[in-house]
Amino acid sequence: MLDNQVKQCRELISEATSIAALTGAGISTNAGIPDFRGPQGLYISRRYDPDKVFDIRAFLEDPNPFFEFARDFIELEKNLRPTASHHFLSALERQGKLKGVITQNIDGLHQRAGSENVLEMHGSFLKGYCLKCAQEYSYEQMKVKLAQGVVPRCDIDSAVIKPDVVFFGENVKHYQAAVELAESVDLFFIIGTSCVVFPAASIPKFAQGKIVIVNQGEVNLSLFNVAMSVDGDCDHFFEMVAEDLQFNSI
Repeated sequence: MLDNQVKQCRELISEATSIAALTGAGISTNAGIPDFRGPQGLYISRRYDPDKVFDIRAFLEDPNPFFEFARDFIELEKNLRPTASHHFLSALERQGKLKGVITQNIDGLHQRAGSENVLEMHGSFLKGYCLKCAQEYSYEQMKVKLAQGVVPRCDIDSAVIKPDVVFFGENVKHYQAAVELAESVDLFFIIGTSCVVFPAASIPKFAQGKIVIVNQGEVNLSLFNVAMSVDGDCDHFFEMVAEDLQFNSI
């Protein structure tokens, strides 16, 4: 069964002239990032309350819960490496077939794998900015401030520095660009997401070409143009596809 799906995926890629992908938390779990809401997720393991950690109103009232989470993320980030799936998408981009990646993740692993056209709908930790004067701070600068065990504050006016991540209550980034990318390609991958978090989950409905779903578990999607759906580990699957396509390395 899996061999047939690998062959089918290879044929779809070979036939496609342009490809895009939507990725979620499942593409990064093998990198060492737990699914936030899973049984081993950060919300559970540290009893984080998502309404306090990622809600913009709660952050503006008291940023401490978020920065406790951010310190955990920095500890995780030290050992993070892009997965086989990240590298597979990067390889497709180098070949000129993949036009871009739309991601819900904030970990920056697509870029570390070599992908250049990445639309981060939920932002990332790679930079931050002062809520008062908008002075920008790099990830390295943020790490130094977080290591001091206090809420990071601006060197200019002492206001709170907010990482450039999208909180509940804020608009996502790059939505229109993501829609246009989905509309423009003839093959659209959905990888590591169950498509339950909106508005990112609405992007697949704009895909005009064939859709390939690769996810561990059920995906909340019912579209006429789903060409194939793989319920399993995305890294294992794409390692097999890469071998079938005779990629030198992913």
